[in-house]
Amino acid sequence: MTWLRALKETARSGLTVERKRLEPLIALRGAAGLALIIGVSLTLFGPAVAASSAFGAYQAAIATFQRSWRPRPELALASGTSLALSTFLGYLTGTHTLLFLALLSLWTFLAGLSWAAGPTVGIIASSNVAIMLVTVTLPTSLAAAAGHAAMMVVGGCVQAALVVLFPIRRWGAHRDALADALAAEADYARRLRHDPVAPFDPEPLMAARDAARITPRQARTRPAELHGARGLAERIRPVLASLADPAVGVPPEGRERDRVREILAAAGAVLDAAARAVRHGEPVKIPPAALATLRTPDTGAILTGPAYRAATRLGALLRDVLETAGTPTPQPTSTPTPTSPSTPTPHTHSDTQAIPLLRPTLPALVPGTLRAMRAELRHESPVARHAIRVTAVAAAGYLLGHWLPLGHGYWAPMASVMVMRPDFSQTYSRAVARFGGTLVGVALATGLLQLADPGTGLSAALAVLCAGLMYLLMRTGQVAAQACVAAYVVFLLGMGGQQWTQTVPERVVLTLLGGVLAMIAYAVYPAWETPRLRTRLADWLIADGRYAAAVVDHYAHPAGKSCPDVREALLAARDARVAWQDAVARAKNEPVRHRGLSRAAAADAEETLAQLGRVAMLMEAHLPDRDATPVPAAARLADALRASTEQGAKAVRERRVPRWDAVRTALREWDGEGVPDRVVRKGAGLLLETLEELSDALDTTPPPMLVDGTETKRRPPEPGP
Repeated sequence: MTWLRALKETARSGLTVERKRLEPLIALRGAAGLALIIGVSLTLFGPAVAASSAFGAYQAAIATFQRSWRPRPELALASGTSLALSTFLGYLTGTHTLLFLALLSLWTFLAGLSWAAGPTVGIIASSNVAIMLVTVTLPTSLAAAAGHAAMMVVGGCVQAALVVLFPIRRWGAHRDALADALAAEADYARRLRHDPVAPFDPEPLMAARDAARITPRQARTRPAELHGARGLAERIRPVLASLADPAVGVPPEGRERDRVREILAAAGAVLDAAARAVRHGEPVKIPPAALATLRTPDTGAILTGPAYRAATRLGALLRDVLETAGTPTPQPTSTPTPTSPSTPTPHTHSDTQAIPLLRPTLPALVPGTLRAMRAELRHESPVARHAIRVTAVAAAGYLLGHWLPLGHGYWAPMASVMVMRPDFSQTYSRAVARFGGTLVGVALATGLLQLADPGTGLSAALAVLCAGLMYLLMRTGQVAAQACVAAYVVFLLGMGGQQWTQTVPERVVLTLLGGVLAMIAYAVYPAWETPRLRTRLADWLIADGRYAAAVVDHYAHPAGKSCPDVREALLAARDARVAWQDAVARAKNEPVRHRGLSRAAAADAEETLAQLGRVAMLMEAHLPDRDATPVPAAARLADALRASTEQGAKAVRERRVPRWDAVRTALREWDGEGVPDRVVRKGAGLLLETLEELSDALDTTPPPMLVDGTETKRRPPEPGP
């Protein structure tokens, strides 16, 4: 990414205010907590303590805005307490440059490693290090340092208390995640009417699953409509796909296809109604036309075989979704006939209840976080390289700021720590946004200070106003957010009597210095995602292969619809897919190229692997019951899929074209034994076709050429190990 492009994209995204993402009430609550703690601190202790407590409350409020499914009070308390500890330890070593530099390096390295536990922990830890560089300069004695640290804890407690006393859309994020998943299913159903093999992005389902992991305390108060619907949405997706796909369903055109389109449209309407009900906590309002379509007995006379089974299962799942969302489906006036798709197959209510996914409490999270950080202590890890890089930059920035005759040298390392991320693209854009926003914020705050010459009280009020605007705009772009942050710091330090000329000029220069150091660090010690694309692709291939093998194996060993191993393999395949997509997105903005995998080949490979997972999902929708006749040949095919995809992944990493001879042999043997169910055999054939398409996508051998009037043949790919 060039500087010009980065400036254009950052300006476009950073200056655009997305009204749908604004949360004014939550921003007002955070600003009110900040105003409360500043007012009390000013009255009781004076401007210096008020500034420290304001930083604690400010950081605690930012923690509650992070994309996390944990209770917001816990995040506020953890943020305020960790900042207080950092400030106190920093003050103890602040008078000794080398000792403080050692503490800064250790703290920064741990903050860099903390990204292994997730972006929420990484952002909070990085912010604590950055703010610590400022707050350690405020106390004047050991007792004062302890008092400042205590007030930071109080600031976190105030923000936590406000979240408890004034809840705004309690469970709102969880409701949105589940509603988004149901709405995505509804959109998928409508798209399948026109494109029977339409793709589906599983990210909404993954977000809903992440939101469903709750702490034991949350489990006691979770609304009833948030129970079970996510699991039902997961089951609906393969049923929708199998109902629409001509390979295992009905012909592309004709009376049966028209009926399938009607059912898909009705399913989309019902899922949309359930999504609206969950999002707003209201009763479900079912469109009468959709309900009539699902209750009609004509389906049994039109659909047969796998299509009829899928329609029947879909009707049962939709009824369960409506019951879970809070409104039972109206029962038909007459006894349902066996031919109605709304007649569910016999099931118990426990089948629709999701097993609670418990999230560890904050104290229990510490060992897991330490294990994750320890697992990243290897040179090839992007997180470890980020930790080393940000530590070196912070130390170098602190030393340069200390030696330069500018004063307030902490601005350089603070800017570096705040902008640096484990990947290049985010760091680059954030560095541009931070410097641009800093210039805007400093200029506006400076001009206001010069014109109005505010005292302590007015400076505090302006700081609270800037913080409130930052809370409001922080999700709409980095330029706007950083401008508010810059103005907030200027007003907060001005509240303590520091004139703008003591902070603004050096902050501009040192912020630029911190951004330049961050860019140099990536040039000297990069962690590019581009060279790892083949590894990410290989990981996805293995995960998809294991998922497909787990599904196929259950045709040889029928176990009913409840198959934990299939579910686990599906989740792993989704994680691998998201890891690949994230890697491609990051690599797109990196100034390096991967000679072994072109963009076209990467796009084709992504499409084929998505199709591989989709075929496995179609087969999962028709898993046999426990009393079904086993298909012994399916076990051999499952073994061949596992072994071949692992060998194929090795070939992908080594820039060879994978081969699928073992899968092809297993299918030939299967055909010799006979296949009792056309769905499973058709699905198995589609698996092989998709794998062969993957080999074609990765085959970079030049096409046949005419040499002296004779067409040369393409050299066959090297056999896999």
